[in-house]
Amino acid sequence: MAEVSPVHLDGKRVLVTGAARGLGAAFAEAISSAGARTIIADILEDEGYATAKRLQDNGGNVEFCYLDLADPSKIEVCVKDALHKLEGMDGLVNNAAIATGIGGKTMEEIEIDVWDKVMAVNSRGTWLMSRACLPALRDAGNGKIVNLASDTALWGAPRLMHYVASKGAVISMTRSMARELGDDGIAVNAVAPGLVLVEATEYVPQQRKQQYVDGRAMSRPQMPEDVVGTVLFLLSDAADFVTGQILPVNGGFVFN
Repeated sequence: MAEVSPVHLDGKRVLVTGAARGLGAAFAEAISSAGARTIIADILEDEGYATAKRLQDNGGNVEFCYLDLADPSKIEVCVKDALHKLEGMDGLVNNAAIATGIGGKTMEEIEIDVWDKVMAVNSRGTWLMSRACLPALRDAGNGKIVNLASDTALWGAPRLMHYVASKGAVISMTRSMARELGDDGIAVNAVAPGLVLVEATEYVPQQRKQQYVDGRAMSRPQMPEDVVGTVLFLLSDAADFVTGQILPVNGGFVFN
């Protein structure tokens, strides 16, 4: 049997949003370790620089760019800075989102301004980041966009409707973007993780966390390292002909 090679991203240039900590930081670390020049983009400036420094100390070619997805002008500045540092772009991971501290309210209790902010960052921000990166991804010839959705949009998690709606929009945008960008050679896919144990989910009640563990085919907590392999694959040349797909990575809590 032929030996299976690990995923490599040698020579690739990848921007990861929301990568100062948590799942995004795990993506950035794995992408850098796979050989790619990597940009960490985040609104958490101090943490972003610290994560970039840690990965640099481990031998990674990693830099930080400030990003506020709620401000379209800041998105343009971030992408311009990233393209200058990377000298182009082969991959974009749209990971940044508002997730912390917004759950627990029914659809009747969600404030309109919170709804608008969640949609502006999670959905509109994904669109605007992708749009800003398109010229560079087209130039790459086989550019990749990986959007982070959520399995909450696949099973309809209660008391979280604004977040669920925003991630449902990401799923729909992924399919539409794949249709529009296919002739440019750009593959667009989404990963839909389950509840991952990171800083952003520390506030989630233990009952909900246990619901996930009990409902999975693989009945254990989900960790960041459970998701990174799928993202690496979708960024690699091995996924050149994979596009418009939504891949649940949740240990079998939801089957797509």
